[in-house]
Amino acid sequence: MKIQLSEHFTYHKLLRFVFPSIVMMIFTSIYGVVDGLFVSNFAGKTPFAAINLIMPLLIILGALGFMVGAGGTAIVAKTLGEGDKEKANRYFSMLVYTVAIGGTVLALLGILLARPAAMMLGAEGKMLDYCVKYARIVLIALPFFMLQNVFQSFFIAAEKPNLGLYVTVAAGVTNIVLDALFVGLFRWGLEGAAAATAVSQFVGGVLPILYFARPNDSLLKLGKTEFYPAVLFKTVTNGSSELMSNISSSIVTVLYNHQLMEYAGEDGLAAYGAIMYVAFTFVAIFIGYAVGSAPIISFHFGAKNHAELKNLLKKSLVLLSVCGVCMMLLGFALSHPLAKLFVGYDKALMEMTKRGFIIYSLHFLICGINIYGSSLFTALNNGGISAAIAFLRTLVFQSASVMLLPLLFELDGVWFSVLVAEVLALVTTLFFIVYKRKEYRYF
Repeated sequence: MKIQLSEHFTYHKLLRFVFPSIVMMIFTSIYGVVDGLFVSNFAGKTPFAAINLIMPLLIILGALGFMVGAGGTAIVAKTLGEGDKEKANRYFSMLVYTVAIGGTVLALLGILLARPAAMMLGAEGKMLDYCVKYARIVLIALPFFMLQNVFQSFFIAAEKPNLGLYVTVAAGVTNIVLDALFVGLFRWGLEGAAAATAVSQFVGGVLPILYFARPNDSLLKLGKTEFYPAVLFKTVTNGSSELMSNISSSIVTVLYNHQLMEYAGEDGLAAYGAIMYVAFTFVAIFIGYAVGSAPIISFHFGAKNHAELKNLLKKSLVLLSVCGVCMMLLGFALSHPLAKLFVGYDKALMEMTKRGFIIYSLHFLICGINIYGSSLFTALNNGGISAAIAFLRTLVFQSASVMLLPLLFELDGVWFSVLVAEVLALVTTLFFIVYKRKEYRYF
């Protein structure tokens, strides 16, 4: 039975509605995981380390799609909640066309600047060549990757989360199959992994366009529009937390890479890469929940249904807390088999990766609430607080932790830094939720 944004959400109904988004985000994270897995095992740790080094650049560019998707969906869903479907569709169409044009321009610039960017990140020698090759191939599909990120949110606002899931699964399966062929069978190495990712992103970006451009039974459809500078500005500011979070994470990754090279050399980069690939999949569950529940919040905010806002916040905090405990315990249990899967060919590296992942898993306990807190304020059209939470959590707290803790605990300090940052972010998130309770009346 179809669940509408306007309904009252029980635990069961809420989980059913956000489940496709959670699976969708998991499959999105699979792009990097599968590339890393095949490259590490079939091409070696130097190409594997190169992907990890250049990844921050690719994440920052792709994050622009998340920014428009999150910020734009909040506006479109709020407009739907106000009862103006025609205006919502015009906003939706304008934002999609803007991303398609902007993504093409960014792809061209990225291809031209890939080498100097890789050098700025510290790549040299063979690793520099690997970074440039991987980036240039993947950037060919950047407009489609950005569109895929945009549509992940808009599918939910259109009350079609399952379709969004099918598209993402199709892209994820494409990536897995092509990685097996290009890297595992044909032995094309890093270039094969990049090509597999680019093709899968093309699939993820084109299929939603084909759906929304045709007559459909969803709330949204691509069609004629005009340029709404105020809406675009509101989208950018409202979704700035998602962009800030990704940019900050990329900057922090550069700092992590610097510290790991200092305390563990190239093995440190490889260990961190394996940990992050697995962590992306774990954290994708929290991100998927935040993405899936945000349009519901925006709709009821637009409809001024404060009772449902209270219901959604309470149930979300309970679900995320229970999930956090489960994720932490699962991380402990899977630390050895996952380390072996990625870097089992090197015993010392495997032990380093295992210990790092055990320590890193501690932050799963609370990071879901921080991710949700930022998304909550985006959904409420308060981009300022959302960006503040994301900025403090990812850039300020993590940067300070990763630079200071290794001075006391060396390599373990790098692994513990994310936990310390999340604890500080949790205090910040809860402060803002309590501080704004009277304005938004969600408890």
